This record gives sequence, structure tokens and C-alpha cells, in this order.
Amino acid sequence: MLTVSTSQAASRSRKAGILVAVYVAALAINLDITIVNVALPSIATELDAGTRGLQWVVDGYNLAFTALVLAAGSLSDRYGRRPALIIGLLGFAVASVVGAVVTSTGALIAARFGMGAFAALIFPTTLSIISNTFTDRRQRAAALGGWGAIVGVGVASGPVTGGLLLEHFYWGSIFLALVPLALVAAGLAFALVPESRDPAVPALDKRGLLISTAMLGTLVYTVIEAPEHGWGSTFTLLGFTLSAVLVAVFVAVERAVEHPMLDVRLFTDRRFSAASGAVTVTFFALSGFIFLITQYFQVIRDFGPLSTGARILPVAISIAIASVVGGILAPRVGTRVVVVTGLVLFGSAMAWIAASVAVDTSYWATIVPQMVLMGLGMGLISTPATESIMLVLPPARAGVGSAVNDATRELGATLGVAVIGSVFSSVFGARLVDSAFSATGQADTAADSVPVAVAMAGADPTLLDAVQESFLSGLSVGCVVVAGLCFAAAVAGLAALPGRRFHAAKAEEAEAEPAPV
Repeated sequence: MLTVSTSQAASRSRKAGILVAVYVAALAINLDITIVNVALPSIATELDAGTRGLQWVVDGYNLAFTALVLAAGSLSDRYGRRPALIIGLLGFAVASVVGAVVTSTGALIAARFGMGAFAALIFPTTLSIISNTFTDRRQRAAALGGWGAIVGVGVASGPVTGGLLLEHFYWGSIFLALVPLALVAAGLAFALVPESRDPAVPALDKRGLLISTAMLGTLVYTVIEAPEHGWGSTFTLLGFTLSAVLVAVFVAVERAVEHPMLDVRLFTDRRFSAASGAVTVTFFALSGFIFLITQYFQVIRDFGPLSTGARILPVAISIAIASVVGGILAPRVGTRVVVVTGLVLFGSAMAWIAASVAVDTSYWATIVPQMVLMGLGMGLISTPATESIMLVLPPARAGVGSAVNDATRELGATLGVAVIGSVFSSVFGARLVDSAFSATGQADTAADSVPVAVAMAGADPTLLDAVQESFLSGLSVGCVVVAGLCFAAAVAGLAALPGRRFHAAKAEEAEAEPAPV
């Protein structure tokens, strides 16, 4: 008995170590999603980055992650999860060091692409390792619950962590801080994570990977560069046309191949499509908003990085609360009611911001309630919509559903920064050129970057007012776009999302299943 007890204790200890390894890995890559936002003004000043450059700094990570996460998950399952995790973590650490020491915007963007590529290798691998380590259903559920909490903590604490670092160190410290986390996780993975693979996993769908990457890259590049060339220019129209053609080719290829990277037939189920769309819209809205609001706090309101990060916390806290509430309510009243309510709340918050934002808007009386309303909306959307994606699919396709959920979330974040940032850039530049800045002969230079415009305005109150009014105009229009998208998604959700009867039917199916031995 002593031998058995000792063996069980060793097994539990090893499993705990494996959990620490995957949790630390998940924390590092999710911190990187939001930690960079509070550093954008500093990067703009130190590296002379314009608004488009800052968009690429954020979206380089998101785009690489989105394009590669499905393929990376398949490769790690087929060839080995342990080496995939270790390679991903070490590569992520190296790319983070490179990002911290570069001296140009282009080099930083390249490093961000590298971070995103290695993060795509890490993220699905952590889930696979948990599933293979914890075969008991209750233990697996608890481990996955902890994984979800770590992901949420990473995303939510990114701005505060970045702000704390920037209060004492230079902008590159936000990337250097991720290196120890990645190295600790890699060491734990090397020492504790057992090797596992599934040779039965189909070979990588190379054509699907190449076409989807070209499609996403073309679309994001076109959107980000549109303000420079003009939304109605030949360049922009050709970019959108090529993106549409690549979408059609991707769908045709994926329908024809035996083992597609993304089974597009899943989207013929309107409930699956609506739930996936709700997740995409949510992260589109949140990422676009955070991209602009961090600059509003730091450049327009002149708050420090740490103060800026702390001021975004109401969003994170209300998301956490509403996520729990949404998960409880959805089985009782139906996904449709909960998600549509969340979309309406999110859209209302953005419309409120668009109508009230000013240089001297009260933080506690106005901005906090707006952020709480927004966070409550997002929390009510994300958990029920994700659960709906998984419920619509049979258990055998749970892995596919999880991968699609990850991809749609990252796609939304990527397009949110690209679209909202470009809309803002177009409005800000046009208003600044038509303002008092036109008399200086430097309006075009100032229109490329908000921090540069503020620096050029100096102590001149007329020029400073012109920069602030132009920024607020761009922020307002960006918020109107997000609000309209949320309301449109709410209308679509009313028609397509599963209701209370769907959850009742699923509950009856679960009760009818034989108890596991």
C-alpha cells in the first residue's frame, strides 16, 4: 500500500508540475496580446512610428497567431506535443529579446510576427497536453477551468503589467519581462511533460494554410494601408477584390480536400456561424477600442502608463463577473437571449462613448460606467457563445470547435485593430489637415502620428486644440463603427443563435447517456 500511495503522490506531483508548465506558457503568450498597448505612445516617440506602424506592431502578433494556430495545433498533435511546446517557448523568448532591442519600427514589426508565430505553436499545444495528461473527466474539467482563468488573467493584467514596467524602465522592458516566463515554462516542460503524439492525425493541409495566410495578409494589409492610398483608390479596391477572390478559393479548396485545415461546412449550421460571428465581433470591438483608448489616456489626457493600465481594469473586472453570470444564465434562458443582450450592451457603451468623449470627460462619473457596461456586454457574449460552438458540434469534433473558437477570436482582434485603427487614422488625418495645422505647412507630417502631432503643437494652445479635436473625432467615428457592428450582430443573433429549447434538448441528451464506468 505504501508503494501505491507513493506512486500516486508522485503522479499527482508530476501532474501539478505539468499544469504549472502549461499555465505559465499560456500566461506569457496572453500577456503579450495586451501588454503592448500601453507602450504604443512610447514606441511612437522612440521609434518614430506613425499610426499605421503602431497598427502593425499590434497586428503583426495577432495576424501570425491567427494564420498559423490551426496548422500549428495539427503539427504538434502529429509530430509531438512536448517538443512543439518547448520549441515554441524558446522561439517566443528569442523573438521577445529581439523585439526589446530593435531600433526601428520595421524590425519591431518583424519581431512581433515572430512572437505570434511561436505563440501559435504554444497555445493549442497547452490544451492538448492537458487533455492527454488528465484522463479523468472531472480532473480535466478542473484543469481546463484553471487554464481558462490563466488566459483571462493574462489578457486582463497585460495593460497594468505593461504600465508598471514602463513607469520604471524603457519600452522594451515589456518584451523582456516575458522572457523569464517562457524560459521557466520551457524548463518545466523539458523536465516534466511526457511525450505524446497522435500519428493518426491527418497530414497538414498545405494548400489551405498558404491560401488562408495569403487571404488574411492581403485583407489586413489593405485595410491598414487604406488611409495612405485612399479608401476608394485603385490600390485599396484591388486589395479588397483579391481578398474576396482568395476567400472563394479557400472555401473551394477546403470543401474539396479530404482532411481540410478548416472544415468550412461547419458554417452551414447557422447556430455555429452565429456563435462564431459573435465571438469575432466581440474581440473586434474590444481590440479596436483598447488600441485607441490607451492613446487617449496617455496622449490626450497625459496619464502615465501605469495609471492608464489601471484605468482599463473596470473592463477586465466586469468581463470576469459577466462571464460567470453568462455561463450560468445561458442554459436557463438560452444562448440567444444572453448573447444578444451582451451585444446590445456592448454597442450601447460604444455609442455612449462616441456621443460623450471629450478632453475633460469625468473618469469616475462617465468613463467607468461606460467600461463596466462594455465589460458586462463582452462577458455575456464570450462564454455562452463559446459554449454554443461546442454544444452544436458532436463530442468527437470538440477539438475542431476549440480550434475554430481560437481562430475566430484572434481574427476578430486582428481585424479590430486594422479596421478601427484605419478608420481613426483617416478621420484624424483629414480633420488635422483642415485645422489650424494647415498654416504650419506640416499638417501631413503631423497627421501620420498622434504623439508627433502633440509634440509639434508644443505649447501653442490653438494647435494643441486642433490635435485634440481631431483625435476625438477619429475616436468617436471608430466607436460609431463598432456600435453599428454590435447592433447588426445582435439582429443576426436574434434570428440564428440557439434558444432555450436547444439547451433543454442537450440536457435531455446528457441525462440519457449511460454513466461512464
